[in-house]
Amino acid sequence: MYIFVPMEQTIISKRDLETILLEQKGELLSKSEETLCSRKEEALIDLASPQAQVVIGVRRSGKSTLCFQTLHHIGEPFAYIDFDDERLSGISTAQLNDMLEVLYKIYGSFKYIFLDEIQDVEAWPLFVNRLLRQKIHVLLTGSNAKLLSSDLATHLTGRSSEVSLYPFSFAEYCEMKGVDVATRTTEKIGVRRAAFDDFMEQGGFPELMQIKNRKQYVSNLVDNILKRDIEQRYNISYKAGFEALANHLLNVSPTIVTAKALAEAFSFKSIHTVTNYINYLKQAYVLIGVKKYSAKSKLRAVQEKVYAVDVALMNQREDAFAGDNLGWRLETLVLNHLVRRCKMDGTDVCYFHERYGECDFLVCAGNRVLQCIQVSYDISNEKTRKREVGGLLRASERTGCDHLLLLTDHHYEEFDGNGKKIKIQPVYEWALENN
Repeated sequence: MYIFVPMEQTIISKRDLETILLEQKGELLSKSEETLCSRKEEALIDLASPQAQVVIGVRRSGKSTLCFQTLHHIGEPFAYIDFDDERLSGISTAQLNDMLEVLYKIYGSFKYIFLDEIQDVEAWPLFVNRLLRQKIHVLLTGSNAKLLSSDLATHLTGRSSEVSLYPFSFAEYCEMKGVDVATRTTEKIGVRRAAFDDFMEQGGFPELMQIKNRKQYVSNLVDNILKRDIEQRYNISYKAGFEALANHLLNVSPTIVTAKALAEAFSFKSIHTVTNYINYLKQAYVLIGVKKYSAKSKLRAVQEKVYAVDVALMNQREDAFAGDNLGWRLETLVLNHLVRRCKMDGTDVCYFHERYGECDFLVCAGNRVLQCIQVSYDISNEKTRKREVGGLLRASERTGCDHLLLLTDHHYEEFDGNGKKIKIQPVYEWALENN
């Protein structure tokens, strides 16, 4: 249950508000001089819509930058407030109108406004609704679990549209690193493969590309999400147990979650507690849940498989005991890529598991399976190859899908398996082709 604890409110003079917002305007303008990465999610933001456009996602995934780029590209004046500024901490709800007055003084008339990290301001939805009634197009961000779909549905009453943002894809990573993704010379292919090895180790959080102490960065990131975004919001009393569970799931992901087994392992009194904790982690974009493929609704509701939202969370944390399992990391990269792609084209991703075979991912449109995808780091061992191909064929037989793909670290081949065409392709190449 979410228990709201009102913060001590602060009264700020209009003169001080003007100073703060002028400084924020200067910081925002400096972004136009930076080299920024183009994000596919920009196409999902509809600035012509009468609905508030809400960008949500894991901390430090680039939500603010995405919003700035979207507004910058339309070439229209817009106003900006960053509520994640210690000088605005605890600002009075009554002063939101003062802020609006100061914005008009600074920016003049505007049709667009960007509200960054607004979720800590009490009664912010009323302010947003007022802006929408005034025909101002609103773009806002929020950190993880503090700005949930349930909140938007309750407070903005259908007047919002959500866009989920994830850390960089491999194509975006290459763009920021200046890696040529198109030329087919031996040299350029080798450079791309080296870049992919780095990406699989480092992950896609934008700031990690400029930080040497990655472990400390990721540890602080996870710590902030668990303690600030989840424990405070949901008033979790057994904090040590919750944090132990979260770190355990990151260590062993990808894994099928069984609430009963986890409750016993961590001495929780109820499996409902475990279920709630896992849901909080998904809502905060720490974990991504993948449903099991089944024609039966009851089976789809259980045996969910969870993945880390980025490979950096799997073993870059302090005191993480996850091994460098390259197969798990490769599978996680593929899932992260599929989730983003499915968000763009309106499809879903699930996994296939039966007694006589399993397949990592099925891409589905409703009850129709469009593609079966298997992931294996190395298939040079004949036993491994036979198992992975067998899982694909079993999934094909059960779903009627003949679009079969086996993704590996480096192998490329096309062959006929039991009368069905199977393509084997390196993940780095597939990720760039399907960007």
